[in-house]
Amino acid sequence: MEIKVLGTGCKKCKETEKAVLKAVEELGIQADVEKVEEMDKIADYNVLMTPGLVINGKVKVTGRVPKHKDILKHIKDEM
Repeated sequence: MEIKVLGTGCKKCKETEKAVLKAVEELGIQADVEKVEEMDKIADYNVLMTPGLVINGKVKVTGRVPKHKDILKHIKDEM
């Protein structure tokens, strides 16, 4: 599984990355979690507001820090 957290390094982006890592650990799955900070790469996903959450190439969340239960659901949907 490939998970990307899109964001330039703001507080909300860091919160999202931390929440994703916690969810992956809680589920006990193997996932490549990558923080994408370059605006051109973020724009490749048509994300205009960060933070963004992309799982297996699909944009799941933009412009807000997702709730823990939502992150878990998005990950499980892609398993």
